[in-house]
Amino acid sequence: MYHKFIAILLFTVFSQHLVVGQHKNDLIKVVQFSGMVFYEDDNGQPAPLPYTNVAVMGTSRGAAADMDGFFSFVALAGETVVFSRIGFKTVEIKIPDTLVSDQYKWIQIMTEDNILLPEAIIMPWPSKEHFKQEFLAIDISDELRENAEVNLAEEKMKEIRHSVPVDGRETTSIVIKQQATDYVYTGQTKPQNIFNPLAWKKFIDAWRRGDFKKKDKTK
Repeated sequence: MYHKFIAILLFTVFSQHLVVGQHKNDLIKVVQFSGMVFYEDDNGQPAPLPYTNVAVMGTSRGAAADMDGFFSFVALAGETVVFSRIGFKTVEIKIPDTLVSDQYKWIQIMTEDNILLPEAIIMPWPSKEHFKQEFLAIDISDELRENAEVNLAEEKMKEIRHSVPVDGRETTSIVIKQQATDYVYTGQTKPQNIFNPLAWKKFIDAWRRGDFKKKDKTK
């Protein structure tokens, strides 16, 4: 009976040792996945492709290639990595699950993707007045026609031009001009228009024209 108990105990310990060893071998391996992304330029030479998205499929893990096309992030052996960028074909690769190292390097060459867009018909008008005529010639209700005539009136267009905020390009241009003016007068006092005779002339001319009179908005 004693020998039977010893045999069962040894068998249990040996079995647990095998299970633990098997679990150690089955552990998912973490690797540092890094590499470069290239494409073929107009001269047929390989060139870095920046801002390429490199992500693990089905997860939020990944990275974007830098200006030199380099990327690096942590992944798991056996996972599928997706390379994607606008204008290029999406590529999928699988990290081998038989790696013996904790690092895996990859060089990916992307291929341009040409997409045929549907046919578009562009009908330009030579001027705003031509557009107004064509727009008013559309068969619409009298109410919509009256609203269109009001919105296309010169006074309404002036109001829109002053009320609509500027776009990014116009804002950038204004900021650059202001910075250039600041650099010109660095270390000295900026000239004041109150002493500028041309500014006074513009003010007097505007006053004579009645630009500063309160206008009736109902007209």
